[in-house]
Amino acid sequence: MNARTFPIAESMARVVSNDAINAEYFHMILEASAGMQDAAPGQFFHLRCPGASGESPLLRRPMSVYRVDRVHGRVEFLYKVMGAGTRGLATLRRGELLDVFGPLGRGFQMAPDTRHVLLAARGVGMATMAPLAESARAAGARVTAIFSARSPEFLMSNDYLTSVGAVTRAVYDADGSSAMPRVETLITELHAQQPIDLLATCGSNRLLQLVKQLGARLGIPGQVALEQHMGCAIGMCSACVRPFLTAEKVTYRRVCCEGPVFDVRETLSW
Repeated sequence: MNARTFPIAESMARVVSNDAINAEYFHMILEASAGMQDAAPGQFFHLRCPGASGESPLLRRPMSVYRVDRVHGRVEFLYKVMGAGTRGLATLRRGELLDVFGPLGRGFQMAPDTRHVLLAARGVGMATMAPLAESARAAGARVTAIFSARSPEFLMSNDYLTSVGAVTRAVYDADGSSAMPRVETLITELHAQQPIDLLATCGSNRLLQLVKQLGARLGIPGQVALEQHMGCAIGMCSACVRPFLTAEKVTYRRVCCEGPVFDVRETLSW
């Protein structure tokens, strides 16, 4: 694992806004300390979620960074309300404080000569890769983002990625365009138009397996951002260990500190 180059600290961050963007997802913006603004693409924060309706979440919840707005000194998150922790997050209002710990983990790695990055994600998975899109565009690379969603009302991050210069393509379950053979054809065509130097994915095991297959066939390196339940998020408790395959041998790694971003060739499942 690479040596950490970013500060890790516990901070009390003030909520700027925390709004529902559709029936399932919320967009939360926090005032951020200088250390929080140093978060790199693919890193995450460990959030101490408040309780809701009598619930008391025991552990913090890992949350990948959606956007770092250094102009206004803010960090943003996009999350799906699923359990006690995220139900608590959804109750936060403007001006309230949230205990955050981070930034944490190993993020995306992009070679200096990268000229075309393709992002393929399902649902909120695109939020994890949005900072990579912004960073790649700032470095002069072309970014193509393929969004997969059930239907148009669940499409997220399109406006943000478009605003930073990414070319976006949406595929849906509703019309069959998200079927893996069709997505494979789309990526192959995009690679023929301009060679892809990096494949990145998050949010779907089907997309992970497709990226692995295409990367091997076309000779393109790939990276995947994983999600995992965590205890400490700093590598001490080993609650987030997952299996990986290296040189035909299964090894075990901690998602919190040896990830959450890994080489797709070694990742067995999302």
